[in-house]
Amino acid sequence: MKKLIFMLFLFIGITAQAQSKKVIDKPTIVEASCGECQFGMKGKSCDLAVRIDGKSYFVDGTTIHDHGDAHAENGFCNSIRKASVTGTIEKNRFKATSFTLIDEKK
Repeated sequence: MKKLIFMLFLFIGITAQAQSKKVIDKPTIVEASCGECQFGMKGKSCDLAVRIDGKSYFVDGTTIHDHGDAHAENGFCNSIRKASVTGTIEKNRFKATSFTLIDEKK
């Protein structure tokens, strides 16, 4: 009986963990900006975030400073930009395998 209960909890844990990971393997256009300044996320400093399907995630794999001056007129702290990304959503963070800003049309 103890083995059955253990196996049940193990199965539930594995299933719950597998469902918490979302893979974005094809380039997807998302909104990118400073999570604190533009998306209203709680944090300690200006950090890069993306909004996917209406939900915001901090980004691992690239930083806000890798894409120019965050405080410039078109920087992440002052505007929401579009980016083409691939990666996974794990533990409420977006782990980027690619992150390319899309040029703004003037």
